[in-house]
Amino acid sequence: MYIYQTMSNNFGYIDIILLGMIAGFIILRLRNILGRKTGHETKLYTDFEDRKFNIPKNNIKASKPNHNVLEGNEKKEFLKGAEIAYETILTSFANGDAKKLKNLLTPVMATNFNEAIDSRNKEKITSEFTFIGVKESSVQKYEKIKDDLFASVKFVSEVISVKKDKDDKIIEGNPNKIKQVTDHWKFTRNLSNTSPNWYLSEIVTK
Repeated sequence: MYIYQTMSNNFGYIDIILLGMIAGFIILRLRNILGRKTGHETKLYTDFEDRKFNIPKNNIKASKPNHNVLEGNEKKEFLKGAEIAYETILTSFANGDAKKLKNLLTPVMATNFNEAIDSRNKEKITSEFTFIGVKESSVQKYEKIKDDLFASVKFVSEVISVKKDKDDKIIEGNPNKIKQVTDHWKFTRNLSNTSPNWYLSEIVTK
């Protein structure tokens, strides 16, 4: 009886060892056939057909801007900048800020604005100005003359403007009334200048 039990136990151990060896052999074969994951495998995207990858091309030359026309995104960016300049110039003039005006005007226009500010100060006229916003802006005319660019812009804006004399008496405007104003301004830019800035060159009276 004891011998039978010992032989049975030995056969049980042998079966386990054999099964383990077989399993190990199968795993090794699978690893050789399928390979192992190292964590550096290329990821596969199910929507790769919809993905567009931008491959840099060193042989592509940058296109030169066409200064003969003003359209598309360049026109939008120009009008955005023109609106900011328009508000800044009106506000700076009302405040008598000649220094800020100088950066936005041609030399001739800067002289005209400075003279107007000096005349107002001599007469002791004060200006109270609130810029509400631009309702509309559009390029009415654009042209290139030699190295100079010119763009005429129509602005429709809303403001509150009041002028007072030396006795603080209102001589023009209404502090409680929003006024709609239409202006036609001409901006210029010189292509030979490295600065891309535009400057107010003329206020057109219509």
